[in-house]
Amino acid sequence: MNWTGVIIALAGALGYALGAALQQFEAVRDGATLKLVKSVRWWIGGVIGFTGASLHAVALAVAPLVIVQPVSVTTLVFAVPFAAMMYGRRPRRAEVFGSLAVTGGLLGLMLLVPHENVPPHLTDREAIGFLACVGVLVLVCHLAARWVSGAGKALLLAVAAGAVTASVSTFVRVVGGGLNGDLSKLLHWFAFAIPLLLVCAVVLLQQSYAVGYFGIAYAGVQVVDPITSVLAGAVLLGEPLPTSPATAVPALIASAVLIAGTVVLGRTAPDHTRPAVAKTPSESVGVAAPDPVGTR
Repeated sequence: MNWTGVIIALAGALGYALGAALQQFEAVRDGATLKLVKSVRWWIGGVIGFTGASLHAVALAVAPLVIVQPVSVTTLVFAVPFAAMMYGRRPRRAEVFGSLAVTGGLLGLMLLVPHENVPPHLTDREAIGFLACVGVLVLVCHLAARWVSGAGKALLLAVAAGAVTASVSTFVRVVGGGLNGDLSKLLHWFAFAIPLLLVCAVVLLQQSYAVGYFGIAYAGVQVVDPITSVLAGAVLLGEPLPTSPATAVPALIASAVLIAGTVVLGRTAPDHTRPAVAKTPSESVGVAAPDPVGTR
């Protein structure tokens, strides 16, 4: 076991989770608008999240993917308590159960995927087709999100954000894995697409956070991103998928646990405002506030 890589990856997971919790807190207050760029707390969350992502990259440089990637899945376990702390409350029992179930299910699926180092190659036609598919998915999710509210709205926007984030991971894999010391390859349009896709992912993520259901929003991204990345790697880059019959039953069990955790997170009450000084009678009996975002 490469404990150096594990420790760095764990620190990165903590940073990414804390950054997400900080940004969600501000997105709920101000909405997914340009007001966010005026928020010092939102920028602090972004810097902490970026630091966490950078530590994850460092961990991948010193330890195998099969060790580092499962550690990164633990971000959901950290993120939910961080978000609850921001609102001055303890994590709800359903949030804890849901986050653990999603983490366990996703971890099981990731461990079943073969981790062979296949040199990545992507043609321009394949890349454009991939981006077109992601674009259609984002458009469908956005249109559908206009007709729903609450957890459903947060999940749809999170699916869109996760798909775009997966496209970032795919292009990073193609560009980084194909360099081989030749920096001139960075002038390819693939490299210039990465920051544009990243901005789109951040905007979609803030929109999902603004709905107020942090658990379902964060879980949605954490599930859609790696699964989409694995599918893109298999279909476009020729990376292997599990083919042994012995992996079918564990994969189904892991999927069922993941889905159950996502449903539980979707049923948790939303966080919409900063902690109140005194609770109202309805709040004291656990009645959730209405979703203001759904009426925008």
